[in-house]
Amino acid sequence: MKFSTRVEYGVLALTDIALHSDNGSSVSAPDIAERQGVSQKYLEQILTHLKQAGMIRAQKGLRGGYALARPAEGIRISEILDALDNSILEDTRTEGNSGTLREAVNVCLWRKMNRSMIEFAENKMFSEFLTECREQLRGEWDDYVI
Repeated sequence: MKFSTRVEYGVLALTDIALHSDNGSSVSAPDIAERQGVSQKYLEQILTHLKQAGMIRAQKGLRGGYALARPAEGIRISEILDALDNSILEDTRTEGNSGTLREAVNVCLWRKMNRSMIEFAENKMFSEFLTECREQLRGEWDDYVI
């Protein structure tokens, strides 16, 4: 399955913010862009979507940047995906006449796959996802020196 770069970079940015903003500190867009290898200008557009959706808050000033607007335990993956691209979790529609091969494939394959993705995204909390990311990165984080 392939997602748009806005979704990919948005999830990366939100995860970066969550992992790097300890005790309410904020994370700057240039730092996120550098760590994740994305254009800062494009990243700023994505961060605007996340801010409008209430996922992150912006802090102005010398130590400004972005932080989660609410606890990760209260954010569903489906909310993140909808904030970045509201068509990802749309239910597939049958096009064509009833009884056609196209409708059969749609019902027997695409709708079932889409339904599984919707259920996963609705039931997966961002905090669970962060825990899994931390475990995956554990070796890298153990060697991380500032």
